[in-house]
Amino acid sequence: MMERKSSGIKYFAVLIGFLRDRQGFLEEIRQGTRLPNKIISLLVCSSLFLAAYGGIIGAYHSWMQALSSAIKLPALYLITLLICIPTLFFANIIFGSKRTFAQHLALVLTAVSITSVLLFSFAPITLFFLITTNNYQFLILLNVFIFALTGFVGISSLYQATNIVLEQDDEGTKTRRKIVKFWLFLYAFVGSQLGWTLRPFFGTPDSVFQLFREREGNFYLSVIQAISYLLGIR
Repeated sequence: MMERKSSGIKYFAVLIGFLRDRQGFLEEIRQGTRLPNKIISLLVCSSLFLAAYGGIIGAYHSWMQALSSAIKLPALYLITLLICIPTLFFANIIFGSKRTFAQHLALVLTAVSITSVLLFSFAPITLFFLITTNNYQFLILLNVFIFALTGFVGISSLYQATNIVLEQDDEGTKTRRKIVKFWLFLYAFVGSQLGWTLRPFFGTPDSVFQLFREREGNFYLSVIQAISYLLGIR
């Protein structure tokens, strides 16, 4: 029992160390220092924060939806990472990068960790609105905004981190920067569509619990419909 607590404390210590000194943390990734420990710690901590936020938004519907969302939200971010990271790794390798797969994975997990911490920091606000309003469309749009904001910050931090971790002093630098920009767009696009596929996370009011919904429409059309509903446009 004590060993488990000690491991948990170590995981969070790594995350706190990253948040307090990102420059030094990224420099260690560039040098390949203690990569397994960093990867496991960031993976565990980000999954816990995402699960907590998923549980809160799922509680709007029922305890079953809360449990489902607590599992699906971490899965959303990690599956998106697994789908997209081979593209980033092999494209960089083709254009001269000498960084290993573990370094790329640790690099991307720093962005996921920042996003998860920011989401967790928004949890009290989301919980407040879940308690004080029953407007389903408003809650959906509020969380679209929160996810977009935290995702943007995470992606921006990742782009800045690549300037430290990935090589910037050879002929392939400009090409790799373009690759990273394209990959960030791809990552966001895949993530939003995967989130649509894994829905519901909230659960429609007065509906029976559903683990997954039928695949119809897309994420962007759903956002437009929610905005139209709030504006009274039918």
